[in-house]
Amino acid sequence: MTMSDTKTTRCGFIAIVGRPNVGKSTLLNHLLEQKISITSRKPQTTRHRITGIKTEGDVQFVYVDTPGLHKDQKRALNRVMNATVAEVLKDVDVVLFVVERLVFNEEDEMVLQAMEKLSVPVLLLINKCDQIENRERLLPHIQKIASKRNFAEVIPIAVLSGHNLDTVQTCVAKYLPEGPFMFPEDQITDRSSKFLAAELIREKITRQLGDELPYEVNVEIEKFSVEGHVIHIHGLILVDKPGQKQIIIGHEGERLKTIGKAARLDMEIAFDSKVMLNLWVKVKSGWADDERALQSLS
Repeated sequence: MTMSDTKTTRCGFIAIVGRPNVGKSTLLNHLLEQKISITSRKPQTTRHRITGIKTEGDVQFVYVDTPGLHKDQKRALNRVMNATVAEVLKDVDVVLFVVERLVFNEEDEMVLQAMEKLSVPVLLLINKCDQIENRERLLPHIQKIASKRNFAEVIPIAVLSGHNLDTVQTCVAKYLPEGPFMFPEDQITDRSSKFLAAELIREKITRQLGDELPYEVNVEIEKFSVEGHVIHIHGLILVDKPGQKQIIIGHEGERLKTIGKAARLDMEIAFDSKVMLNLWVKVKSGWADDERALQSLS
């Protein structure tokens, strides 16, 4: 019997939860050391549960990024996003609860309530600690949050600089159950290439437009084919109103070209191949309020 036959491996699912725009997707990308979840300063960027896989030594981490939990459930999009979070939490081994430095608001409280009946370890991650000028304020704030729940660990982090992320991974590893790996060691996500292409396009739209465009934008990949050494991708951008179509296209199509170029460059890195990308914009009124259409987002 070889040594590899007797080694103990650990593998489990880790949910990353928190209110909108608290840094969950950025945390996932940094933990994986590769971009699979789109990021933007705009809330509600993440609509799907994203599974990211990292295998290091005898441990396989299967991270699940979730949409931010929303207080306002009037719109169908928010209701589906909240249901997605609830579904993810049913079947995980560890939860990373991300909050932001000295803030703990009503939406953070809502996330905490959603985890009330969880019996798995919950690690509290306090992000952007490097931006706190008066460090003496941090300890009382941590104590206040920690009194709300018996957290397995409380870890101050700074995602963008990578501060303490190695500590997060070490802590998560010890709570994962013993068992065989669920994915090949070189796999980084369970999402398809078409899905990742759509997400990269959507990221570039939200980054380009900022506050100019509301949340009613979705991307569908109509064609994804490999021809020789080139990947041909046709992307359809769906918006809710005619005015939004013109905003995305821009003067003489310049803005759409900028979005397409930025998305294509990221795709060529992600797919390690030359990419030919074509984008179109189409108005599909009411899609963000259509529960049935939104089932594809959960």
